[in-house]
Amino acid sequence: MDIAALVLQFVTLLVVVDPVGTLPVYYHATARVAPEHHRAFAVRAVLVATCVLLFFLVAGELLLDALGLRFGSFKIAGGVVLFLFAMTMIFGQSKAEDEINEAEHDPLAGAVFPLAMPSIASPGAMLAVVVLTNNQSNTLTDQAVTAGLLLLVMAITLGLLLAAARLKSVLGSTGANVISRVMGIILATIAVDEILNGLQAVGMVALADGL
Repeated sequence: MDIAALVLQFVTLLVVVDPVGTLPVYYHATARVAPEHHRAFAVRAVLVATCVLLFFLVAGELLLDALGLRFGSFKIAGGVVLFLFAMTMIFGQSKAEDEINEAEHDPLAGAVFPLAMPSIASPGAMLAVVVLTNNQSNTLTDQAVTAGLLLLVMAITLGLLLAAARLKSVLGSTGANVISRVMGIILATIAVDEILNGLQAVGMVALADGL
């Protein structure tokens, strides 16, 4: 794998994981969590997300093939999940009562949902690692390199989350709220694009190039 391919894979993983875009989700998820739990919160979220993405990196294509599922269907489902989550970011949908009670009993519950999934290990990220480690065209060495790049991106994500408190002091509550809404709109746009690509992949629509 040459340098250009390495850079392309790294940028792809960085974009789909989107460490910076994860910050507003982190602020939202830790709003009811005591500050002394924030470090463990971030570590748990990144560990869970890393395990999920590594699973899809190793077995994602085999799983889809075994179930007889198409990439297009996976894209559509992932886009729908992303869109629903984006709506909660844009409109600030309140948590259900049972979720609030769960968070009160386990201050780290929100580290798995919504932070680890679907924010860090988003459907788009799962799909990306499956595509980047195409078993039919990539060697085991290439796939190992992709796994290493993924771990690097996750380390960057963890570093940003651990520095989130300092970043929030710069941004302030209003700034973090604005970022959350803006990222929600961007995420919704990405979700719609993912759904359209999925529909095109299964032959239901024909999209014009560049649109």
